Amino acid sequence: MPKASALFAVCFVAGLLGALFSSLFLWLGGEWGVIRLLGISFSRSIALPTLYAPLFAGGLWGLLFFLTVASPRSRRYWIRKSLWVAMIPALVDMVYIYPQLQNQGIGGINLGLLMPGLIIISWLIWGLFTGFFARLLWGR
Repeated sequence: MPKASALFAVCFVAGLLGALFSSLFLWLGGEWGVIRLLGISFSRSIALPTLYAPLFAGGLWGLLFFLTVASPRSRRYWIRKSLWVAMIPALVDMVYIYPQLQNQGIGGINLGLLMPGLIIISWLIWGLFTGFFARLLWGR
């Protein structure tokens, strides 16, 4: 397999794993009552059928991360780059997904005033783990 194709697959898998950790963060926050304590009415289930869509979406966003590390010269600072890339899906969530598809207002504000912050934090967790796993799986 050519190196570019292998890195493409690595970025998809890293994005998928990042989404898994982000989903675990949201689920644990809901289970421990932290999200409710913040005044946000949001919950995430970790049942397999409900995890498939977020994991696949995380993998697709991982392909966007691939664009930042595709060239051999740009394969440095993987986690920093993935944290910056994570702001793009966070923006899509706040401007398109929650207001247009779920009718929850800009940034999901109808779910709670701190929902935009929760969206940003969950995507930063995605970015952290995506960069970590991409670097780990790619090796030297």
